[in-house]
Amino acid sequence: MAEASDPGSDYVKKSTMFGVALICLAIGFFVGVIFSIYRSGPDIPRQASAPPVQPDPIAGRSQELDALIRETSQNPENVVAWTDLGNLYFDTNQFDKAIWAYQKSLELQPDNPNVLTDMGVMYRRKGQPEEAVKAFDKAISVDPKHEVSRFNKGIVLLHDLNKPQEAIRSWEALLKVNPFAMAPGGKSVDELVTIYKKSFKQQQQTPE
Repeated sequence: MAEASDPGSDYVKKSTMFGVALICLAIGFFVGVIFSIYRSGPDIPRQASAPPVQPDPIAGRSQELDALIRETSQNPENVVAWTDLGNLYFDTNQFDKAIWAYQKSLELQPDNPNVLTDMGVMYRRKGQPEEAVKAFDKAISVDPKHEVSRFNKGIVLLHDLNKPQEAIRSWEALLKVNPFAMAPGGKSVDELVTIYKKSFKQQQQTPE
């Protein structure tokens, strides 16, 4: 039986997510029993790049970066450009810059649950899980059916804030939105909840 483990460093963007995603979420969430957190998006999930070995994290994407910086400078009301800039910083693990760009995007379009979700992932990677949960909660308040934010919230509550019961409640709320919600690796969220409930019950019954 699978056991709970700390989350890995892989993140998936929701900007490429839950249309096709709930069918093909088998992309890299359960590697063994290692958990990830999602990133947002319109197509299929993809993993953000691991921290680069080379000194320049933007290597190979400098032209794209320059174009986005130029566009946001010349047209600061271009919400898409700010979001794309945040996504580029997301992909290259530049947490502070990603959060800054996402905040600029949200100043123009405050109720974008995907951007809020991506910003939450960046807060979590930066080591600020409380801020991550706030971002996920905001995404949920904007779109109560936003599945990725609910799933991510459970991951952060479980692994970063040590609040397993709240994590389970977050996933149970997700199941009310979509009873067939799947986690990557082929496990259903319902199965995930069952595993953790059983694990926690066993821990409570184990004498110290």
